[in-house]
Amino acid sequence: MLIQKETLLLNTGVLGRHDGVMYYTIGQRKGLGIASTEPYYVIDKDIKNNKVIIGRMEDQFRKSLNVKDVNLIAFDKLDKDLNCNVKIRYKHKETPARLIPIEENKIKVEFSEPQKAITKGQSAVFYDGEYVLGGGIIE
Repeated sequence: MLIQKETLLLNTGVLGRHDGVMYYTIGQRKGLGIASTEPYYVIDKDIKNNKVIIGRMEDQFRKSLNVKDVNLIAFDKLDKDLNCNVKIRYKHKETPARLIPIEENKIKVEFSEPQKAITKGQSAVFYDGEYVLGGGIIE
């Protein structure tokens, strides 16, 4: 299968070319083929347009995310904001956050502290102590 080399972006400028977004992971540092005095990291991927967006360490952190396909276990519907803990990866430490209902099966998560390498397509799980409240897929 021949994959056309596509854009490797730094903010809005083209920095280089790559062989396909499937070869990169959010937070990846090694194997970017970029020579610099400071390290670059994959901070986002535009799968539709086959673009990999890179940035500096500080560019990896975000304070919020949206979750789709929400499945709530502890209650039927989130009618108002809710403070809880959220995990965005298997080995991620539970982090205090506020859940904000957006629409049916969609919630905005606002963390108390910015989180590193939030990745689209991964699961976000909501906790109240040892109890799972629910979760969904990161947009």
